[in-house]
Amino acid sequence: MNKPSIRTRGDVIQLLKRFGILVYTGDPEGDDLLMEEELKELHQLKMIEDKEYFQAVMVLRGRKGP
Repeated sequence: MNKPSIRTRGDVIQLLKRFGILVYTGDPEGDDLLMEEELKELHQLKMIEDKEYFQAVMVLRGRKGP
């Protein structure tokens, strides 16, 4: 199945919502760190593909993908 690219923080939030994960602490930096941890766990459990994981992490870290 062809999944859409993850390009924005909103895309990362929607990805996590697919798994019932909502992150909001009131601190955007803290939220990003927690979201990255959640993504790491989903990836380790093979619930998201490598491409989704790496795109999402790059967005959260403020880097552009290829």
